[in-house]
Amino acid sequence: MWLRFTTFALLPIIMLQGFKVRKSIPRLAEPSGEREGISGQGLPLSLLILGDSAAAGVGVDTQKQALSGAILTNLENEYCISWKLQAQTGHTSKQVLRDLQQLDSRNYDVIVTSVGVNDVTQLISTKKWLKQQQQLFTQLQNRFQPKVIIVFSVPPMQHFSALPNPLAWLLGKYAKQMNQSLKKYLALQDQFRWIENDIKTLQALNLPMARDGFHPGKEIYAFWGEQVANIIKAMSSSKLN
Repeated sequence: MWLRFTTFALLPIIMLQGFKVRKSIPRLAEPSGEREGISGQGLPLSLLILGDSAAAGVGVDTQKQALSGAILTNLENEYCISWKLQAQTGHTSKQVLRDLQQLDSRNYDVIVTSVGVNDVTQLISTKKWLKQQQQLFTQLQNRFQPKVIIVFSVPPMQHFSALPNPLAWLLGKYAKQMNQSLKKYLALQDQFRWIENDIKTLQALNLPMARDGFHPGKEIYAFWGEQVANIIKAMSSSKLN
């Protein structure tokens, strides 16, 4: 409740800052490259990557440098991966859920989701966002029968260099509440794995963001890809097959 009150109090300022940010941040295109295919050799593995601009790889030039490419690079020596990327810049949870209708129903061993930043920028309530996330996961489970769903947290947007205060501070508060709510929900189910999107850790490792100060750089995608791959490799082959 206090966050909604604070949002209302700051609304004139954040609306002005939001307008200026949209005008000043460079518009980066989604990277070129394949968005589905078969890669690697070894144990069979099916993979779906789903979400917004971070899932789509905005911030780098090619999909090989993006999240999809980073995951494949870390897995292709041990797995033959049938994979698909379904992601688009600007998509909210509601839009990602809608896009699922474009996909044929089939089984995926692993689904990776990255969604939430655009919900934050729309100042959606945590309660409404959690409900949409629950709907998304229910659809994923019913239509694709995944063995595991790997969920990236919403990034701490107060650390985005492209955002001024108090806008950055406020968006960071929304992201924190969303993460706390979603992490609590996912902890009740064994099927989910959580990856904390901690920009301070990335900065400590000297992993830079893209030139727009809003999206990941190639080193961050490489780090994320390794995290996803490590989760998959830690799973028993009996669970994946």
